[in-house]
Formats: sequence, C-alpha cells, structure tokens
Amino acid sequence: MANFSTWLLAIFMVMFWLFRAIVALCTQFSIEFLGFVSYNFNIEVLIAFATLPCILLVVKRKLIGSLLYLLIYGVYFGEHFITNLIPVIQGQGAFSMDMAMNLLSDIIALLLAIFVLMDMLVDKSRKANPIDKKTDWYFKNEKYDEELKARDQREDKNEYKFY
Repeated sequence: MANFSTWLLAIFMVMFWLFRAIVALCTQFSIEFLGFVSYNFNIEVLIAFATLPCILLVVKRKLIGSLLYLLIYGVYFGEHFITNLIPVIQGQGAFSMDMAMNLLSDIIALLLAIFVLMDMLVDKSRKANPIDKKTDWYFKNEKYDEELKARDQREDKNEYKFY
C-alpha cells in the first residue's frame, strides 16, 4: 500500500465503520444520535463483521476486497437511499431532518465504496510483484551482479602504511 490515496481511503473506511457501529449501538439502546438510525440492526451487525475483511483486503491491494465492499454497501445503503429518496422526489413524503441525516450517511457510504473501487482500478502497482524500474535494475539484474563479482576479484593496489 504505497499510495497516499489508498491510506486515506482505508482510514475513511475504518472511520465510517466505527461511525456505523456507534449508530447501531445507539439505535439498539434507544439513544438519539444526531438523527442517525440503524435501518436493520441484525443486518448492520453482519455488515460490520463483513466490512473488516474487506478493509484488510483493500489494504493488501486485492481487487476482491473493494468489489465486496462496493457490493455490500451498494446493496444495503443503496437500497435505503433509493427507497427514501424516490417518495421525496415525487412529493409523496415529507423530508425531515432525520431522513436528511440518514440520506447523507447513505451517500457517504456509497461514495466511499465507489472511490475505493476506483482507486483500486486506477492503481497500477497493486499487483503481487510490481515492476519498479527505479530499483529492479539493481536487485533483479543478474548480469550486473556478475560484473560486480568480476570486479571484486582484483587485487588490492592500495598501500597502507601502519605506524
């Protein structure tokens, strides 16, 4: 994980995971938390546990981690986002502050999942054995090693005087 963007996204993933854990616990204990609510506590707990391996896979630069993260968050938060936004757009439902906070949480979750996938797809150095032209000429060049060994065979021409 060499990119700064990947580090930032991983930090945001962990922060959002902690945020959703707090929201789920507050909802479970009937504590008002700035208008945020957990839509389904049981599924939210499953998502919290499924998110941890996804974060580890993203840190290890595995594409499957970002795809699973997008799938999990897209299904859970995307469904809630569409379900609550369509009645508001059609003028059938009232737009409350609680709904606005939950829609904001949905948007953040979806954008975070999309950005993680895009970062993974754009990054060219995510392979298991990336080619780094700056160092491979030295570390993976056997011909250069043979030349060094041949040069080191010479006698020491320096005349050291010890008094």
